[in-house]
Amino acid sequence: MRADLHIHSDFSNDGKSTVEEIIEAAAAKGLGCISITDHNSFGAYRLAKENGKVIVIPGIEVSSKEGHILAYGIDREIPRDMSIKETISAIHEAGGVAFAAHPYRWWSGIGEKNTLDNDFDGTEARNARSTVSGNRKSESLAMRIGKPVSAGSDAHTCQYIGDGTVELPDDIVTWQDALSAVMRGNAKPSSSDRHMKSTVCYGIKSIIEWIFRGFRKM
Repeated sequence: MRADLHIHSDFSNDGKSTVEEIIEAAAAKGLGCISITDHNSFGAYRLAKENGKVIVIPGIEVSSKEGHILAYGIDREIPRDMSIKETISAIHEAGGVAFAAHPYRWWSGIGEKNTLDNDFDGTEARNARSTVSGNRKSESLAMRIGKPVSAGSDAHTCQYIGDGTVELPDDIVTWQDALSAVMRGNAKPSSSDRHMKSTVCYGIKSIIEWIFRGFRKM
């Protein structure tokens, strides 16, 4: 079973696709499981959880003070702008697990030192919107840490759903089964990479959006 564990809907302020569109696209692309990990919003899960087409792991991408953190298996929204340690603690209190998102991503990754210095439950080893170098370093870091890994497309439109996935056992029935498989280390990550032209466009877009947000990070 292929699972894309990093997707954004229009509940993210930079997401373009509705929850319904995401479910349809994921099913059409043969995915058995997804996690809609919107920026600081848990709203999409309430719409997606009983769709009858793909398994949906509850998730969110939290903006900590130092960068983005993926939370899986939570039962509530996690406040933004806390320290990494506070964010991880809040995720655990919400019944979830905390993964360092795209740690080498300029602008929103928490970086290697923060990933190593904090008690994350796992690392996002591959992300389709990260560069070749960023993904290579993330995979190496994840191996060095030796904890569970995730991967995802980081899709903000349906076009890119499935560009990053983990391969999970085919006998999974519930999101709890899927997350348990990830946490047991039964998740093989793979993804495409973002190349120079799109990286430059991303940088320009990020700066413009940052200005319009009043110089506040997402």
